[in-house]
Amino acid sequence: MDVQAFVEEPAVVAVAVLILGFVVGYIVGKLNKELLTAAGVPDAVEGTPFERSARSLGTSTVQIVARLSSWFIYGIAILTAVHIAQLVNTDQFWADVTLFLPQVFIAVLVLVVGFIVADKAELVVGEYLRSVKLPEASLIPRVVKYSILYVVILIALAQVGVQVLALMILLVVYAAGVVIVGAFAFKDFLVSSAVGIYLLLNQPYGIGDRIRVGDRRGIVQEVDIFVTIVENDGEEYVIPNRQVFEHGIVKIRDE
Repeated sequence: MDVQAFVEEPAVVAVAVLILGFVVGYIVGKLNKELLTAAGVPDAVEGTPFERSARSLGTSTVQIVARLSSWFIYGIAILTAVHIAQLVNTDQFWADVTLFLPQVFIAVLVLVVGFIVADKAELVVGEYLRSVKLPEASLIPRVVKYSILYVVILIALAQVGVQVLALMILLVVYAAGVVIVGAFAFKDFLVSSAVGIYLLLNQPYGIGDRIRVGDRRGIVQEVDIFVTIVENDGEEYVIPNRQVFEHGIVKIRDE
């Protein structure tokens, strides 16, 4: 076979383009990562919602940007190789690509915005529950974050034409599971909040009163919807309000 004819074979040229594209994409990704690092981007994005979301996934903003640049070149190389090898109808292929790329862009945008919203929701819920001194409360921000991320991923997949019916069914099962498990796991949390509302409305004791709940006694320092904080001889007791309901309250008039 003539060497020139062999080189001009569409399949050979397509493979060469593919290999060259992957080499160039890898190099560009590495260079972008080094350039972004040298430009101080990691310090600039430190603490931002997107960076925190990226860290939770074991990566970083710089790595994501670098990989996206590599993947973009990989994608161009694959599309060009397919076109050269004439594996599909060229006109129909490029028409499909033209329709698909905007959907991919929207899907990526949905993912980026979704990660930011999920991270912000976790922070807001965590801040709101910061004063709740119950172990169950620390789980709620995480549940909120990953629930939002699940919905965001569903929307992104649907945008690029992936059938998400099974994932939608899984979402319903997940939601039902959260409600059922949450009802048991957060039972004490819910009871404490209900009792806390009663205490705040009726005020059977207030700050400065000396009380006894079970085997703990002291002067009330704080009463909120979830806990009552009592101090005695330098020791601080954080008493869930459900225990107030279970053990009752003894107001100490005289020592």
